[in-house]
Amino acid sequence: MNLRQSKLFFILSLLVSFSYGQNPDNYKSKVWVADQGDGTYKNPILYADYSDPDVVRVGDDYFMTASSFNCAPGLPILHSKDMVNWKLINYALPEQVPVDHFSVPQHGNGVWAPSIRYHNNEVYIYWGDPDFGIYMVKTKDPFGEWEAPVLVMEAKGAIDPSPLWDDNGKAYIVHAWAGSRAGVKSLLTVHEMNADGTKVLDSGKHVFDGHENHPTVEGSKFYKRNGYYYIFAPAGGVATGWQLILRSKDVYGPYEEKVVLEQGSTKINGPHQGAWVDTPNGESWFYHFQDVDAYGRIVHLQPMSWKNDWPVMGEDYDKNGIGEPVAIHKKPNVGKSYSIVTPVETDEFDMDELGLQWQWQANPNVLWNAQFRNTDYLRLFSIKVPEESPNLWMVPNLLLQKFPAPNFSASTKVKLFPEEAESGKSAGLIIMGMDYATLTISLDKEGYYITQTEALGAIKGNAENENAKERIKSNEVYFKVTVTAPDATCQFSYSENGRNYKKIGKPFKAQPGKWIGAKVGIFSVSTQEAKRGGYADFDWFKVEPNEN
Repeated sequence: MNLRQSKLFFILSLLVSFSYGQNPDNYKSKVWVADQGDGTYKNPILYADYSDPDVVRVGDDYFMTASSFNCAPGLPILHSKDMVNWKLINYALPEQVPVDHFSVPQHGNGVWAPSIRYHNNEVYIYWGDPDFGIYMVKTKDPFGEWEAPVLVMEAKGAIDPSPLWDDNGKAYIVHAWAGSRAGVKSLLTVHEMNADGTKVLDSGKHVFDGHENHPTVEGSKFYKRNGYYYIFAPAGGVATGWQLILRSKDVYGPYEEKVVLEQGSTKINGPHQGAWVDTPNGESWFYHFQDVDAYGRIVHLQPMSWKNDWPVMGEDYDKNGIGEPVAIHKKPNVGKSYSIVTPVETDEFDMDELGLQWQWQANPNVLWNAQFRNTDYLRLFSIKVPEESPNLWMVPNLLLQKFPAPNFSASTKVKLFPEEAESGKSAGLIIMGMDYATLTISLDKEGYYITQTEALGAIKGNAENENAKERIKSNEVYFKVTVTAPDATCQFSYSENGRNYKKIGKPFKAQPGKWIGAKVGIFSVSTQEAKRGGYADFDWFKVEPNEN
């Protein structure tokens, strides 16, 4: 990218920030900031579930994407100028494809382990959908609109793809296999593509088998340096694995192998799967994730160098020749300093569109919500739960965001307008995962009341259990949930005046969703038997530190 293009990207960034008024340039989280303000950073740089992160540099701009599975919009796009401070700026996939298939929750399916690359003045993202094949989207402007997805290779079980445009004009793609669909895993396969990167040209050649020494090898990323083809690939499992590097002088191998990053004596389990990124002055860095159960797969940044044409990552604390993750390190040298910024969490609902921190459980429907100009609330309509649903697991219109830190509180002010007495309409605050818990406002013939519920084994179809029920004086109430490490223990509370909160129900231990971390958010639903109508207005959603 030349200087003019880089300036254009910066201007577009400002324009997008203005149009998404809820995503300001200067937003600084109150619960997690990686930049220490003294030239160093602490890991993780993102304490949020940006699973399977991949990063590309375009001039002096850095763009990150991550797995989004069934959540919509999908393929989040984050932007940074210094590799440490990241802002969520866009989504490359407004709707999951095929659109009809993802109109209902498809937990754990959808976008797996994307790869982001810059080629021929365009930014490309490839990802594998384990049920449909390998897709690609691209754009000339990561801050703006992305082109419609292209199915590059139809396949069952092809996942974790990464493209490579070679010096001779040929294009290749490497990918792994999901055993749940393909029947075989721990294999890496290379295909030739057309020059446009829109179509695979052959049935592929297996280039590495990890069954003996590197089980569950996957997450492949393709690079070329000093005449070597490199495949960066995690192995050993999400929570317990290591970072494997393969290299060869021939794209089809044979590939030498070397483990370059492991947990070792640190507390950072399963350090692997991410991105090699260089700075304009030639520094190398590596992004990877750490699986922390309910908190999801959080993003770390490791220093990286090269020795004998092998990458060296982190610090070799135990002197066994394999790097281990660092906790604190000097920031990358990008030539200048930039202000601290983090992904937005709090939403005042004072614009006429949702903030980028929010995702639905399926492709969105315009009838689920409304935000009006010159108002300061979000209206969620009382949408009927799917027929015969015993709980909220298969409800698509849950509005959720990622856990942002090990300790935080999330609060909201909600007013319920059921439109009918004993309406079967309810709204509230939710901690969502394979188990979930809610704090809900409802109406019956005696008036308004709140309940704290939990659904243990929601993924299995188990019904909600009511832990507590209390009467309130009106249709307006303040809800809060406090999340506490290390076990993501959640305690709900409520207030009728916004000042004095009272605990309700029992503590709930958050659980991850299907391949994702737990989420926090809001909802408005109706029973199947209720008459049409009803809605809930949410004045704001605030993420703040826990009270001492």
